[in-house]
Amino acid sequence: MIAHSVRAGALAAALLFSASPALAAEAGGPVNLLDPKAGLMFWTLIIFGALFFVLSRFAFKPLFAAVEAREKALEDAIEGAKRDRAESEALLAQQRAQLEAARNEAQSIIAASRETAEKMRSDLLAQTKQQQEEMIEQARRTISGEKAAAIADLRREAIDLAIAGASRVIEQNLDSDNNRKIVESFLSSLDAKKAAR
Repeated sequence: MIAHSVRAGALAAALLFSASPALAAEAGGPVNLLDPKAGLMFWTLIIFGALFFVLSRFAFKPLFAAVEAREKALEDAIEGAKRDRAESEALLAQQRAQLEAARNEAQSIIAASRETAEKMRSDLLAQTKQQQEEMIEQARRTISGEKAAAIADLRREAIDLAIAGASRVIEQNLDSDNNRKIVESFLSSLDAKKAAR
């Protein structure tokens, strides 16, 4: 269609150019464009009208259609670019929101880890303190038991020494089991008197 309109335009231009030298040859000399000639004006208008008719019939419509199609394509491209830009801005906002959410989640994980570490630390400290107290209490019991055993050993030795000394003083052989019971009851009564005070 465009090739047909181009051919028609070329035909009209050829007619115009071919008519000008013919008219100039009829006049018999060089053409003065400032000197209006009725015949030249008539043929120029006829050729212009014919060229305009041919161009409007075959060339202008396809040219205008091509220009309009080009404008529509450009408008569609602009609209597509606007849509793409809006989509990219929405995606960017979504990415920013996801990044912010990830940052907040990371901070909450760090805070939770710190809390867990602090709780573990306090639990370990409490457990260690409890173990220390148990060890101290066990040491106290052990010391008390050893102290009681040492005191009992000292009493036995004191009783044995007292009986041995008393038997030498009296110089008779006394029954050591009976004497031991007497001394133990005496010492127990002394402990009871001390406790009563």
